[in-house]
Amino acid sequence: MDLFDLNGNEEGAKPLAERMRANNLNEFIGQKHIVSEGSLLRRAIATDRLGSCIFWGPPGTGKTTLANIIAATTHGEFIKLNAVQAGVADVKRAVEDARNNLKMYGKRTYLMLDECHRFNKTQSDSLLPAIEQGTIIFIGSTTENPYASMTPAIVSRCRVFEFKRLSEEDIKGALSKAVKDKRKGLGEYSAEIEEDALEHIARVCGGDLRSAYNALELAVMTTAPQADGSVKVALSDAEQSIQRKAMSYNGDAYYDYLSAFCKSLRGSDSNAALYYAMRLIEGGCDPMVVARRLVIHSSEDVGMADPHALVVASSAMYVLEKTGYPEGLIPLSNAIIYVCEAPKSNSVVAAMDAAKRDAREVRDDDGVPPYLKDNTFGDKQTKAQSRNYKYPHDFAGGYVEQQYLPDKLRDRVYYKPSDYGYERTVKQNRKDKGKLK
Repeated sequence: MDLFDLNGNEEGAKPLAERMRANNLNEFIGQKHIVSEGSLLRRAIATDRLGSCIFWGPPGTGKTTLANIIAATTHGEFIKLNAVQAGVADVKRAVEDARNNLKMYGKRTYLMLDECHRFNKTQSDSLLPAIEQGTIIFIGSTTENPYASMTPAIVSRCRVFEFKRLSEEDIKGALSKAVKDKRKGLGEYSAEIEEDALEHIARVCGGDLRSAYNALELAVMTTAPQADGSVKVALSDAEQSIQRKAMSYNGDAYYDYLSAFCKSLRGSDSNAALYYAMRLIEGGCDPMVVARRLVIHSSEDVGMADPHALVVASSAMYVLEKTGYPEGLIPLSNAIIYVCEAPKSNSVVAAMDAAKRDAREVRDDDGVPPYLKDNTFGDKQTKAQSRNYKYPHDFAGGYVEQQYLPDKLRDRVYYKPSDYGYERTVKQNRKDKGKLK
């Protein structure tokens, strides 16, 4: 090989996850709900008619890979930027190049923006006209909810595709292929990975294929070869490579313990809830799984009976995430006990379900009372009607009775507080407001 031809070295230096990246839709792993045969996205890619879009989902689920596939199949130009590094000047330069390509060659330009949620308002505003005019086709990639983390004007002009965590079967299939692939994978090592080791990596990587590839590569590269030169990866090697021990129970028992934990929370048995939580964690379950369930149950089963339960549970999850195991188990245990011992009420869930049902079934497209409408850009009639709005702070107790729901739903009552915990106070507050009428 030529001393100055470094292509071979550069390719070999790439991580396994990068080498195994899919090059076309037939190789693409997972996300069947958006890239299956006949799907909107697949048709748009095949006909080179993809509009601006945002790929949103957890890391390692194929967002960047799919963007690269689009780049390889499109007949247009493709520009890639990272929102962490790119500034307004980079955006303007990309837009100008896109404008020239369209004007001189009739070619569309795709702008792929990684970590697009990191774009501030100024950066987004510099991009907005080009998206709106069709000068560029924007493809954003983000792990954050774009509806909450991005400029609404950008999101409203894009179709959002939500990526899901990959299934264990998808991960196992990808790892098995990587072990055998001699050109891009680990085939040159004649590696064999035990089934339980493969299953362990696939299970604990959390649907993140990049993480699974990294663990597999580390296990193969650091395991001493056998006398015949082959590499055999055992469960213990997999545990070390992904820094998580295998669960000491089968899949059925895992779901049984998790169910028992949730029902013990609901049943106010802090002893049982603590036991099942520790049984799960000591058996190899990610403590964050327990923390996430605790946060949900703090609203589902405690709710307004003790609004602090959600704060305590959320704080425990945050501390656990930042400090890790084992120190994070202390605030987690604290929160488990708090949620168990708190008064219980499912009135929040009942209210949510009733409101969702009406939102789906009751059609009232212009049912907002006129005095509640936004009058910033309204006509004279709307602005005149807005004067009928009663500003609660102008009245005794900061409350005045007026209709807020649409006419079709004016008598609906979704939230019905119980007689337990803080909800007794809510009931009394309602009675006090009734005296102010």
